Amino acid sequence: MTQLTNSISRSQVEQLVRQALTQQLGGLASPAPSAAPNPLVVNISARHIHLSQEHLEILFGKGAQLEVQKDLYQVGYFAATQTVAVVGPRRRMIPNVRVLGPCRGDTQVELAFTDTISLGLDVPIRISGDLKDTPGCVLMGPKGVVELKFGVIRAARHVHMSPADCAYYGCANGDKLHLRVESPGCTTVLEEVVVRENPEVKLEIHIDTDEGNAIDLDHATSVNLFVPESCKCKHN
Repeated sequence: MTQLTNSISRSQVEQLVRQALTQQLGGLASPAPSAAPNPLVVNISARHIHLSQEHLEILFGKGAQLEVQKDLYQVGYFAATQTVAVVGPRRRMIPNVRVLGPCRGDTQVELAFTDTISLGLDVPIRISGDLKDTPGCVLMGPKGVVELKFGVIRAARHVHMSPADCAYYGCANGDKLHLRVESPGCTTVLEEVVVRENPEVKLEIHIDTDEGNAIDLDHATSVNLFVPESCKCKHN
């Protein structure tokens, strides 16, 4: 998993100056903090699966529990030792897809665009947990098979933020921010990074494997998150 931290950008400096001038001129804006409360981390989220306890036991046997292979950046979440095979309608298979824990109420399969093409699935871009009208697939484990009727998504690029992070960036839950990634010969701005606010999370952006490869995240020299003008107008 690729990880990169940021420094304060010119756009963020400009935002702080605008907010300070607004306050001095009698506006309602409050001054932003002089420095980001938390480092910005960008991680590539490779294809993975979240299993319900019911499906975990079908795939791995009665009473099965997820075993921790590696803790993830967010506290309480982990990559499990267990993997499953994902089978699409073309009878093509992606083996050894990692299960992430802990278990959830509904099983959810998160794939990149190239994965869905390989499997022959037409998969919508969704925020995690929004599974209505999504396609299904077949999951194969060492002890059994699960035929999902729904639950396969391409995860929308998103940023996990605490209330302090949202205050600093001037955004709210559900807003869509922009991410500028500077890489040698490949500087890119990714738009529509969805804000997911939670008081218990650390500041972290998730993009999928296709996106990470396209922007050459492995060789990025800086990453900067900023609020587009349309979002600023909405909160004024």
